[in-house]
Amino acid sequence: QVQLVESGGGLVRPGGSLRLSCVTYGTIFNADTWAWYRQAPGKQRELVAITAASGSTNYGDFVKGRFSISRDKARNTVWLQMSSLEPEDSAVYYCNIVGGSRYYWGQGTQVTVSS
Repeated sequence: QVQLVESGGGLVRPGGSLRLSCVTYGTIFNADTWAWYRQAPGKQRELVAITAASGSTNYGDFVKGRFSISRDKARNTVWLQMSSLEPEDSAVYYCNIVGGSRYYWGQGTQVTVSS
């Protein structure tokens, strides 16, 4: 059974930084993409960052160079480095992996940006 476990969320002041981690337990065959999504109260879940097996990456328009996604295949881990955080970045952040036409989600980690 596959399990994605996120960590690294918390309370941070505006302008601060956080690094989210997502560790995969179990095996995902033919993984194609690794991504971070977020969902704020009353809003739809939105894509934050995505990286493909090819190494290509894409980010939501709101990222504006502030975040960086990376992964380590050997450690089964994907990270989201976030800097210059704004109150509007407050949300639950979810890790997502797509493999073999299946979608895997973590339980989410809360990020709160507030002074």
